[in-house]
Amino acid sequence: MSQDANKKEITFEEAISELEKIVEKLEKGDLPLEESIDVFQRGMELSRFCTRRLDEIEKKISVLIEKENGEVVEEPFEIKDVAGAE
Repeated sequence: MSQDANKKEITFEEAISELEKIVEKLEKGDLPLEESIDVFQRGMELSRFCTRRLDEIEKKISVLIEKENGEVVEEPFEIKDVAGAE
C-alpha cells in the first residue's frame, strides 16, 4: 500500500469496508506471500484505526438518567462486563 493511501483521512465506515475486503482477499488465499504480508499489514493498520475511533467515541457517549425525584442528570456511559457476571 502506498504512503499516500495511509495519509488520506478516511472515515470509520470506509476503514471497515476496506478491512472487510482485505479479509475476503486473505481468506481466498490466492495472493502471493509478499502481497499477502502487505495486505495483512494494511489490515492491521485499519484495525488499529477502527479501535482508536471506537475508543474515542465511547469516551464521548453519555447517558441521561432520570432520578426518583424526576431530575434528569447526565452520567458517563460505562460498559459493564457481563462475561464474568453471574
